[in-house]
Amino acid sequence: MLLHPLPWPDGKTVAASITFDIDADSLIRNARPEDGHLRLAPVSMGRYGPTVAVPRILDTYRRFGITQTFFMPGWVMETYPQTVEAILEGGHEIGHHSWRHEDPMGHSDEHEAELFGRALEVHVRMTGQKPRGYRAPVYNATPGVIGRLIAAGFLYDSSLMADDIPYLLQAPEGELIEIPPHWGADDWPPFAHFEEIGYLMPVRAPSDGIRAFVEEFEAARAVGGFWMPVLHPFLTGRLARWAAMEAWLETVLARGDVWIAPMEDIARHAQAHRGLLRVDSLEGSA
Repeated sequence: MLLHPLPWPDGKTVAASITFDIDADSLIRNARPEDGHLRLAPVSMGRYGPTVAVPRILDTYRRFGITQTFFMPGWVMETYPQTVEAILEGGHEIGHHSWRHEDPMGHSDEHEAELFGRALEVHVRMTGQKPRGYRAPVYNATPGVIGRLIAAGFLYDSSLMADDIPYLLQAPEGELIEIPPHWGADDWPPFAHFEEIGYLMPVRAPSDGIRAFVEEFEAARAVGGFWMPVLHPFLTGRLARWAAMEAWLETVLARGDVWIAPMEDIARHAQAHRGLLRVDSLEGSA
């Protein structure tokens, strides 16, 4: 059961948004600032995301007639402008994902604010508008980050995990729609093998890794909920993994009972049903 269910458009049973965080080679450059640029294997692994996987993913979305949400650090946007152009040409949303995937807790609040603003400027310059949503690197949002999002007029955040379905996040500065992720629908545990940044997950077969997402989706569908995987192109966008994901997604769309939409649309729908949303206050988390 859901404590605060939402009705979905056109009588759909379940809502879904497939999100990708395009971190590219920012990860190795942050983890090894002294020599990350010399570590060609992890650099090339990261570059696979925007240059090979994203075109593959966009082709699937084009054939299926859906638009979705990609989160990109500002540094990645500037480094891979053709990827930004391709995403926008497909009608997809690009969300704010820090400057270069830096942990907000790794800097003073003042320095983090400067990096946040630098990335925001890149979004406006390259997309023609402010981003509507934000996801913190490794979900590590801070009260300072939430306050900046509200002050900058963001519609939603997708970093916190207090519910199964969109809810209203209240802070001293105002409020946001929170679209909650969780690790069970993240592709890092089943697929990340990245020794240089301290992750050595036992890599699963594509079908095994995808099965976790499928089971999460079916549980959400059974209660009329919301499903949002958090994926990374250089992980799930690999050939066999995306083939498994694409085949399953085709069966889901054929059912006709899922509302699959960009996160901006999900957030606006939740905002339109504000009175039904669970309210969570940052003031109670201190």
